[in-house]
Amino acid sequence: MKKNLVVLSGAGISAESGVKTFRDSGGLWENHKIEDVASPEGFERNPKLVLDFYNARRRQLIEVVPNEAHLILAELEAFFKVEIITQNVDDLHERAGSSKVLHLHGELKKARPITTEFPIIPWEKDLNIGDLNLDGVQLRPHIVWFGEAVNEMDNAIKIVENADILVVVGTSLQVYPAAGLIHYIKKDCELYLIDPNVESSLVPPENRFKTSATIGMRKLKDILLMRN
Repeated sequence: MKKNLVVLSGAGISAESGVKTFRDSGGLWENHKIEDVASPEGFERNPKLVLDFYNARRRQLIEVVPNEAHLILAELEAFFKVEIITQNVDDLHERAGSSKVLHLHGELKKARPITTEFPIIPWEKDLNIGDLNLDGVQLRPHIVWFGEAVNEMDNAIKIVENADILVVVGTSLQVYPAAGLIHYIKKDCELYLIDPNVESSLVPPENRFKTSATIGMRKLKDILLMRN
């Protein structure tokens, strides 16, 4: 029986594909304050600014491709039951070939009504003021903004609780509630951390790879396949 390999991925893995992250520039995201483009209040103040911001993010996805770290995670499905929990809103895991991906913070290529959380609909073009659902309600990006509930947390917890191996890659472990998922693992779960900057006393020193996502995943792949 294949072991359950659960991956918690963050901005660091997508950054290696060229996806820009707001933490790279002192709290600004493409020269915008986070609260202006990633909060319900910001959308209420200036919906066009917010829609334009995410339109630019969505268009950027056309220009980037999955990197080796994404591809390795997809390859590991041949040897493990792999489930990915990602904080990223891009689709690079899916494009790399991973079949089970849970997006904690929403997805750029989806939209939903401003008044409710459902229905969620596919959306790959620009999203503008005047784009409505079938009930005539304005659509917004399907993104979990600051101050909004992370509705997939319960599902993420269930996945982590069943992990035989948990790999944390490319995340600062500072964004909650996602960072708290590490506390739900079983006592005998193997825990690995791949990030050039993050330390965690929860992870054994020999299982901490202070490298890029790509280099770390190369090393981890060799270790896991040697043991499997």
